[in-house]
Amino acid sequence: MRDNRSMFANIDWGVVMIYAALVFIGWMSVYSAVYDEEHKSIFDISQRYGKQLLWIGLAALLGAIVLLIEPKVFNAFGFVIYTVTIIMLIAVLVFGTTISGSKSWFQIGGFALQPAEFAKFSTALALAAYLGRLNTDLDQLRTQAISALIIFFPALLILLQYDTGSALVFTAFVLVLFREGMSGIPLLMGLAAMVLFLFTLYFHPLYVIPGMVLLFVFALFMVKRNVPTILKLLGILIVASLFVLSVEYVFDNVLELHQRTRINVLLGLDDDLRGAGYNVHQSKIAIGSGGFFGKGFLNGTQTKFNFVPEQSTDFIFCTVGEEWGFLGSTILIGLYVMLFIRLIKMAERQRSVFARVYGYSVVAVLFFHFAINIGMTIGLAPVIGIPLPFVSYGGSSLWAFTLMLFVFIRQDAYRLNVL
Repeated sequence: MRDNRSMFANIDWGVVMIYAALVFIGWMSVYSAVYDEEHKSIFDISQRYGKQLLWIGLAALLGAIVLLIEPKVFNAFGFVIYTVTIIMLIAVLVFGTTISGSKSWFQIGGFALQPAEFAKFSTALALAAYLGRLNTDLDQLRTQAISALIIFFPALLILLQYDTGSALVFTAFVLVLFREGMSGIPLLMGLAAMVLFLFTLYFHPLYVIPGMVLLFVFALFMVKRNVPTILKLLGILIVASLFVLSVEYVFDNVLELHQRTRINVLLGLDDDLRGAGYNVHQSKIAIGSGGFFGKGFLNGTQTKFNFVPEQSTDFIFCTVGEEWGFLGSTILIGLYVMLFIRLIKMAERQRSVFARVYGYSVVAVLFFHFAINIGMTIGLAPVIGIPLPFVSYGGSSLWAFTLMLFVFIRQDAYRLNVL
């Protein structure tokens, strides 16, 4: 009993309050997004807002249970939870139900469960458990390879479900490895590949490759010219040129048609306002029409007349922007920023590698969802169909995010007991 009282005294209640505020804002936004005159009661479980309240209640119960569990359990059983999730991801490929083009769901009557959401939580546990048991740093190739396998194996299984958005979320874990001491070279290589990919889409490879040759010549004058350095620069030039030449093939033969269209719309190479660009175009209209103070609760015309598809899930932010305006949007974004800053501080004060790695994994996943979701509603990121944490409608995502967050809150409350 004394341990439980100490644990509750050490809980970061500020994070819990921000969580509660975001969940409440999400519930009100879902109610507004799918408001039905014939079902005015916000507790009507036949409507999405009623179901969301049920998911919120179960999420609160889940969070409370997590706080009562011995924190060492999550470290000890991290790989067990990870293995169970992998089995679920494989099973959904065989027995799953296809919803919105992705075979990612277990359908049981009116209830649907998406294992991909819980895979992010289990991957964070497994990565933290693995790195927490090492006596070596992340500069070793073997350590990097195993860490990459832990991260990208579930991502590959999710990609096979045609859920590209959820699979891309796993790239956020690379930032955790960077924090734990991995060289920044892979991160720079990834950014360089992204820039080359975009440049090649804008310009023909015959223009991009000569530009890289000019950079190569310029680099020769900026560095010490010896045989090893010249060979290294030449190798980079050859690999980059081969990458540029492969972009067109990958874009046309690997990416799906809707993915190619969304990228073209994002880059301004195609408008398609009646097709792939429709959602983003309507979302920007909704957010812009809110002005500074917004139109008021339940007064959003874009919301009421259902101009923006998926407005209670992926595009929930445009409901906030239209009804609460720039002020309300700023408050919502401010809550997320406060949450991220607080979680980073919590991660830095951990006394165990497991808790620190897990904490940064939580921050990385939540931030990726936050940045991409809001970015895609205002046309700054491609539409990849991922929810806004704690705000978007959906039981699976809410429970998974709640699990991730409250496990870390429990680890933080226990930190003073770690020698």
